[in-house]
Amino acid sequence: MAFLLVITQAGAQSTLKIPPYLKKGDTIGILATARKVSDGPIEPAIKLLKSWGLNVVVGKTIGLDNNQLAGQDWQRATDLQEMLDDPKIKAIWCAKGGYGTVRIVDRLNFTKFKKKPKWFIGFSDATVLHSHINNMDIATMHALVSISVARATPEAIESFRKALFGEKLSYSLPAHAYNKTGTATGELVGGNLSVLYSIMGSASEADYKGKIIFIEDLDEYLYHIDRMMMNLKRNDYFKNVKGIIVGAMSKMRDNDIPWGHDALQIIQDITKEYNIPICFNFPAGHIQDNRTLVFGRQVTLAVSSTGTKVTFN
Repeated sequence: MAFLLVITQAGAQSTLKIPPYLKKGDTIGILATARKVSDGPIEPAIKLLKSWGLNVVVGKTIGLDNNQLAGQDWQRATDLQEMLDDPKIKAIWCAKGGYGTVRIVDRLNFTKFKKKPKWFIGFSDATVLHSHINNMDIATMHALVSISVARATPEAIESFRKALFGEKLSYSLPAHAYNKTGTATGELVGGNLSVLYSIMGSASEADYKGKIIFIEDLDEYLYHIDRMMMNLKRNDYFKNVKGIIVGAMSKMRDNDIPWGHDALQIIQDITKEYNIPICFNFPAGHIQDNRTLVFGRQVTLAVSSTGTKVTFN
């Protein structure tokens, strides 16, 4: 197991646990923590992992059907618990997002996982577990879900491979009109904006002070984006972070009477008062070019008039 020593703002030392990166011959488990999914859509993901020399275990939740969900809550929790505790499984990959992870998180026992962490991988609804695990000072991967492999760009897949095998990650982006220039280094946290909003005040809410926060979202009404962002602002999320990375805000909706601003304009207006670097249109979220981010890792966000660079340290 790798460990990263972090100096907090108060000068105290804390140990961030980085799970072991994968190597050929290791095993990844694929399961459903939320919406149901059948075998067919995850076949491209299985084929991809095997091409990298990895073994695959398909969870018992794949193929289960409980209306929208992949089985009953106890079935999804049991499947995840078995993979958390199985020493042969080195990483756990969510097959699909949707909704339902929050219904099982309080059923889980992380005792063995905390002693021997492994990578938890996914995005969107998986944000519940990203945040919950971040509270344990353990890193996770915000990356493709298994069903999205078939449509993912080569760049997204390559970023996932690099992250899995512990290769250097860095991203260079063009400038965006709403960007706020500056440079900051801190632990990267965050995920889906709607999910972060929904777990505020719960045991799964992470501490964002002194960190760099990433947000993305899909299929929300624009006024709801404003409502969520205002809530994060009023809870001092943006006052206390070192920087903000705004990912894809995809397929936004509006009312018959328009809100008057798109999602990026809403975010830019609410965050413009903070003297921190802010990057817009980072390629991560509900898009085909969903690049991998490692939550819990130290990252340097450098935003200039000519572009943005995000480097994992």
